[in-house]
Amino acid sequence: MPTTARAKRPATRRTAKSSSRTNASQSRADRRPDGDTPSRSAKAKAPSKPRRTRTQSNDEKEAAEDGPTFADLGLSKATLATLDEIGFERPSKIQAAFLPIALSGRDCSGQARTGTGKTAAFTLPMLEKLDLDRKVIQGLILAPTRELAEQVSQEMKKLSGGRVKTVVIVGGRPMGPQVDAIKRGAQVVVGTPGRVMDLMGRGQLGLENIAFAVLDEADRMLDDGFRPDIEKILRKCPKDRQTLLLSATMPGEVEELAAKFMKNPAQVDMSEDALVATEMIEQFVLTVDPDRKFGALLHVLKQEKPKQCLVFTRTKRGAEKLYERFSRKLPNCAMMHGDLQQRKREKTLQAFREGQIRMLVATDVVGRGIDISGISHIVNFDVPEFQDDYVHRIGRTGRMSSDTNGRAITFVCRDQGDQLTKIEIRVSQVLPTYPLKDFEAARPVIRKTVQDHDATIIPVKKVTSPLFGGS
Repeated sequence: MPTTARAKRPATRRTAKSSSRTNASQSRADRRPDGDTPSRSAKAKAPSKPRRTRTQSNDEKEAAEDGPTFADLGLSKATLATLDEIGFERPSKIQAAFLPIALSGRDCSGQARTGTGKTAAFTLPMLEKLDLDRKVIQGLILAPTRELAEQVSQEMKKLSGGRVKTVVIVGGRPMGPQVDAIKRGAQVVVGTPGRVMDLMGRGQLGLENIAFAVLDEADRMLDDGFRPDIEKILRKCPKDRQTLLLSATMPGEVEELAAKFMKNPAQVDMSEDALVATEMIEQFVLTVDPDRKFGALLHVLKQEKPKQCLVFTRTKRGAEKLYERFSRKLPNCAMMHGDLQQRKREKTLQAFREGQIRMLVATDVVGRGIDISGISHIVNFDVPEFQDDYVHRIGRTGRMSSDTNGRAITFVCRDQGDQLTKIEIRVSQVLPTYPLKDFEAARPVIRKTVQDHDATIIPVKKVTSPLFGGS
């Protein structure tokens, strides 16, 4: 008799605590998405958002009722006034735990899932300590991608009320305007390691006045091979600086870097509490046959009617092929991967942020740090290569800036059971099967008996349904 199939997992399961983290030095299918490369020697102000009433998890409700306010954390009146103006009412858990330590001047490393407010956790202490009368570079923030660097810069401008001069130093853009901004008195540099090293080598960027250094998404930077550049940059900074490190995961290589360049750092670990906050993101798995993945995606979109959807593929070519098929049916669809020109990537992200694009097909170039509140759904069209990538992908939805919880649906073929098991170990739960209606995403498994030799499978009819239910 035919039976409904699900991607087969290994018979033996491990507990979440027994699983090992992915080695950050392993290669990725879409390496160096920002186009910034390690140095050869190693061989607009963001608009304020209105206050939102978000669907809160139980932990968030408890924190809102019993947790500290920003005023309790020791922030200045000017900062508190800005936070009130932009609608920041209470700190998230990572902010409440991280801010007091950072404000005390102690080095600190923080681990928490993406979308929990890590950016404000390190920008607010920096803003409190900057001497706004000094027109020299006092703060340095290193980020793995151009998009994340730009986003951090915009967040700093918003949180400072425009009081701090920042400059974004990244590859893929002309050096001239970046150098001019430094000469005009920039106080904080937000950049990718490769371009920072480049300007340092040309004598256009000095770090002798750095009092505050931040490594944002440290695991990703090391994963992309930037460790030699990071170490050279930190050695050029004064030894009495304060160093903060933020990361969604904390593999051994990140811990080694912290031990080498941080002074007796405090550690804030929200990984178990917030890394995979399932009350904020509903997660599902859908077993698919490879030749039915596109049809399954069409039906998922029709059934879910997402506000905005981010569809992840593993490779650039996969993103291009999927986009080519969708662009004929869906005009407000776009594509993004590491080979696109920087101006095109920025334009696409801005259109997606403004809601002009309803579905974005992308590689893991968008899997880290990008905060777009309208993303309601994540679809992993391809299973991510590493389980940590899964955490970062689904972290694009259900974010603090969103007014709703998110939904994440992962397509898994029958021979990918091992990968599914690693993901489930990583998030400490067995993912439920997505209840797809009116479409057979995977052919039934036919189990023949001695008397049954003629079992057949009826082919699925061609999909002609309108996308997103015609909405």
